[in-house]
Amino acid sequence: MKNVVKVAVVAVGLFLAGSTVNAQQKFAHINSAELLQLMPEVKVADATFQTFQKQKQTALELMNTEREKKIATYQEKNKTISEANKLTVGKELETMGAEIQDFTKRMEETQQKAQQELSAKQAELYQPIYLKAETAVKAVSKEKGYAYVFDVSQPGVVYFDGGEDIINLVKTKLGITATTAATPKK
Repeated sequence: MKNVVKVAVVAVGLFLAGSTVNAQQKFAHINSAELLQLMPEVKVADATFQTFQKQKQTALELMNTEREKKIATYQEKNKTISEANKLTVGKELETMGAEIQDFTKRMEETQQKAQQELSAKQAELYQPIYLKAETAVKAVSKEKGYAYVFDVSQPGVVYFDGGEDIINLVKTKLGITATTAATPKK
């Protein structure tokens, strides 16, 4: 009987200790999308990415213009076909058609390569910024003793009420002030 009482006392003690630990866990939230928009590095990365994207788009537009010229030439040549020159013009049209198909294929390959380069450039530009923001959030969370920090900009958070919004603490950790957010550093 004494053993049962001892076990019961120990079990109640462990239960209360576990409840106390759970009650002390702190929760916070942050809007990571808002934080990223406030970081001057994002504005610089956006401008760099847009410039790179426009270069790729311009190159593709030039290729398309050249392809359209080839098609127009083909169509004009096709109008000149007659019974007398059918064999000669037919061979020329066949060669031109093959060139147009080859050019279209190269253009599609260039477009795919441009998409890959855009994805790589995007990762190259933004990954360090995401890492910097994540590091700052983790540092603030550890400093303030938060067990969980929820990102309210993500669709997984359906409802939140309470907890502390740590965006201002993270902005301070990153050195973002109202004037810094308004004017990006060069």
